[in-house]
Amino acid sequence: MPTDDSPQITAKQWQDCTDVYDFLEQVRLRPGMWLPGHSLSHLEALLVGYRVALGVHAIDEPFDFWPEEGFTRWLHERRGATSSLSWAAEIERTTPADSTPVEEFFRLLDDYRRDAASKPAPSTSKARFPGIEYMGAMPVLWNSDEWLDADRRGAAADPRHE
Repeated sequence: MPTDDSPQITAKQWQDCTDVYDFLEQVRLRPGMWLPGHSLSHLEALLVGYRVALGVHAIDEPFDFWPEEGFTRWLHERRGATSSLSWAAEIERTTPADSTPVEEFFRLLDDYRRDAASKPAPSTSKARFPGIEYMGAMPVLWNSDEWLDADRRGAAADPRHE
């Protein structure tokens, strides 16, 4: 279902995708392979996993599909109303009878990307979650002594440290 104004996209392995839009083009080529029942909730789950992987690996890549990010805001502005539904549920709920939710998503995605290309690019934000400390790509390890102290009384209250 490529659009007339997009270059011909060829199938490739997911690990060869360069960004989220490249990945979405692979989904567009073979939606039945990626989306059981052609459900946008499955696409949304894939994109949540993609976003989590960006954060875990400290990869700085713009990501517009998180709630309250670019695509959701654009969809609400375009429709002139906000919704507590996710972008996927909102599209599935409002898909015209002559289309499918997946076709509608990709039509809207193409419109969103055209609109975004005509506006100045906002500063990119890190793919990080609020309230989580990141230390590069290295995991934070637990203090093994703390595991032994179930009450976490601290060194002053621990008889081993007197």
